Amino acid sequence: MKNMQPWLRRSTMILLFILAMLTTIQSISGVEAKDVPFWFQYESQKHKKLEAVNHAGKQVHLREKKLFTYEKQETLISSQKITKPLTLEEAINWDAYPSITVNATGYTAGYESTGKTEGHPTYGITYSGIRVKRDLYSTIAADLNVFPLGTVLFIPGYGYGVVADIGGAIKGHDIDLYYETVKDVYEKWGKKKVKVYVVKRGNGKISEEDLKNLNENKSMQVFRSKYIKS
Repeated sequence: MKNMQPWLRRSTMILLFILAMLTTIQSISGVEAKDVPFWFQYESQKHKKLEAVNHAGKQVHLREKKLFTYEKQETLISSQKITKPLTLEEAINWDAYPSITVNATGYTAGYESTGKTEGHPTYGITYSGIRVKRDLYSTIAADLNVFPLGTVLFIPGYGYGVVADIGGAIKGHDIDLYYETVKDVYEKWGKKKVKVYVVKRGNGKISEEDLKNLNENKSMQVFRSKYIKS
């Protein structure tokens, strides 16, 4: 018996320690000792369910992210189609302006149109005193009794024309549109009957500064590149 006492003492101490641990778990979690195995199983299952929910949530988030990216790309493509640059003919309601049908021909500063060569002191100089120019607002010739100097016309297919010149053959409802070369005259215009729109009626004068201000108007620069050479 004496030899058995240490063993019993140790066994008793271990049993008391286990009981104390179970009592502590019960007091903290409210789980009774007999339910400990089931509690561990429940906690394990709950942890697995949480992991599954988190995984499912991540999958949904990824799908939404992919969908958002796709829709964003589609919107960008659609926007590019909608915001393509408009031409002057499309951008402005020209029916709001007075119109008149004219016979329009092209001319250059050269001998074939003016009888002047490049060595002539007034070569390229219009009746108004300003130099010929092909731009968003170009110099054109007209009958001053119909269109006074400084009159601004919009000519579909040509752009804006500012009356700055006259011509011996320009009478009544005839106008001459300035081009830089004879090749441009034949390839880009020739001779046409066209309805033009009176944007502004001139006061009998036009200056280089006036023409410059028209062509450098910031709101019109989006259209300008179509009419000037690079």
